[in-house]
Amino acid sequence: MSPNQTSFKNCLDHVERRLKQANITFDYCKRLTMGGQISYAYNAAFALVHKVEQLALLTRVLPAYTGNPQAAATTERILLDTIPVKIGFTQQGWFGVTIPVLLPKKSKGSPEYIRSYLYPSMRQFFQEREPISYSNCVLIFRHIYSQARPERAYRDHDNIEINAVADIVALYVMKDDSALRCAHYYCSAVGDSDRTEVYVVHQSELADWLVAERSFPDAGIELLENYP
Repeated sequence: MSPNQTSFKNCLDHVERRLKQANITFDYCKRLTMGGQISYAYNAAFALVHKVEQLALLTRVLPAYTGNPQAAATTERILLDTIPVKIGFTQQGWFGVTIPVLLPKKSKGSPEYIRSYLYPSMRQFFQEREPISYSNCVLIFRHIYSQARPERAYRDHDNIEINAVADIVALYVMKDDSALRCAHYYCSAVGDSDRTEVYVVHQSELADWLVAERSFPDAGIELLENYP
């Protein structure tokens, strides 16, 4: 067996184990649901999310173990199609990113998972555009919870994995993300779907953003492809 075959088989074995663990967790969650123990099923569902995310991370690198030089590029294209990140500018000139999922909890999430789809999305967006740089700005995280699930509790802002997102956004649109140059603001709201909205706003315009945010539509504010 060649080195590539051995590496691929070893990774495939790891995937199989993760898949079995995910199936066991799924079956447990389903049994709780069918038994009417919905509060326990709720916690089990988070365990399932954790297992599936681990499985996704592992399967994402699986093609590369074949030794095919196109594996990384093909995987990246699949991610861009599967997780459609919206990037652009508001009418007011604020930079915005909309991620179609809520960011994971720090204790459960994976920064590498976030980087794997956000970094290539940002790189692709700026390939054919003039670079832009905000100084003395506010980095805003707006966590949107689907109104179809009103029973769900909002998470504490300090328990959400934001560092990976902040690092990538800062890399592309900020002169400096130090504490003296960049402030952070966090808020949560209800919308038509789960998502995370990120904005970069000049510090002098934060009050304007706060006023505008009150009338943001449930589907999210429109982002323009080019700076207005």
